[in-house]
Amino acid sequence: MHPFRAAVEKGDLAAVEAMLAENVVFTSPVAFKPYPGRAITAAILRGVTRVFEDFRYVREIAGADGRDHALVFEARVGDRAITGCDFLHFDEEGRIDDFMVMVRPLTAAQALAAAMGAEFDRIAQEAAAGA
Repeated sequence: MHPFRAAVEKGDLAAVEAMLAENVVFTSPVAFKPYPGRAITAAILRGVTRVFEDFRYVREIAGADGRDHALVFEARVGDRAITGCDFLHFDEEGRIDDFMVMVRPLTAAQALAAAMGAEFDRIAQEAAAGA
């Protein structure tokens, strides 16, 4: 099991944040522009933990060189079941420098967009405090 997955499954958000490179870029499944930086990425991930229910990884796929990883997940957002994938790229130091998320189906993505939108003021405040 990849250490990122283990930290997420334990709810160890401090360990997750420690795995993020300072220059990490987070690409959201529901936002137009990516979010650059550790502080905003960590805040978004904390927001996701408040929005997702019954989150679990169901599959793990590793690239041959160990620098690319895909983690397939299932969760709920309200009454919507969601399936998604975290695509992670690791820099030379072993930190995540690219974090892209994709989700399906559309109705669940829309529920996620609404729920994360409701969290975004808190996410922005947390990111500002962490920067």
